[in-house]
Amino acid sequence: MDQYRDFAFVYDELMDDVDYEGWVDYIEKIIEKENAKVKNILELACGTGNITIPLAKKNYDIAGIDISDEMLNVARSKAEKENIELVLLEQDISELDFDVTNLDCVLCACDGFNYITYDEDLINIFSKTHELLKEEGIFIFDISSFYKLSTVLGDNMYGENRENISYMWQNYFDDEQNLVEMELTFFVADENGKYDKHEEVHLQRAYTEDEIIDMLEEAGFSDVKVYGDFTFDAPEEDSERIFFVCRK
Repeated sequence: MDQYRDFAFVYDELMDDVDYEGWVDYIEKIIEKENAKVKNILELACGTGNITIPLAKKNYDIAGIDISDEMLNVARSKAEKENIELVLLEQDISELDFDVTNLDCVLCACDGFNYITYDEDLINIFSKTHELLKEEGIFIFDISSFYKLSTVLGDNMYGENRENISYMWQNYFDDEQNLVEMELTFFVADENGKYDKHEEVHLQRAYTEDEIIDMLEEAGFSDVKVYGDFTFDAPEEDSERIFFVCRK
């Protein structure tokens, strides 16, 4: 199911407080710290291109994959306005099928893997990534932490009124399956000031660091580093974003 069907067109406006340039800088710092030689990148769950486009501007050869054609259309439109050529493919990353191998880097930013709710699907992605990478290739991704999904978001409600968009975001955390169900209702004004109502349900899985590391090792990655909240320190108990850096 395309969980970003209607949300794609307002996603960037609602996420305007995210420092994507800082995110890209951190990714480059990881690459530098690892002394990895990276020219080409495959980005999984690339969304509207908020990481993809800045990386392309830095002269990386980057291809993006996302399940949402609507999100990719937004990315294409943004890239065209900046005269950037992007390779963008509509695909469910849990069934990852990419023809180019010997890649320098595979990337998944902004908690795309939390949307993969079954162990076997995530292991499949990790295994396929391991196959696609060159020897010494680097796999960089982040997740929203177990703490964030279970405690910060779980069973809480958020809302905001903006000039042309209002939204309500209600979350329910299932502590048996470690799933957070997000019910998103948003109202978008048209050119006449009339508001259209849109509703979507998003499901994310809360993973522990150990669960992710076990799956990575099963997929063939033995060199795995874990960092918390855009630092090069181990995650704290209340870290909200966990980064994994894996070498083939």
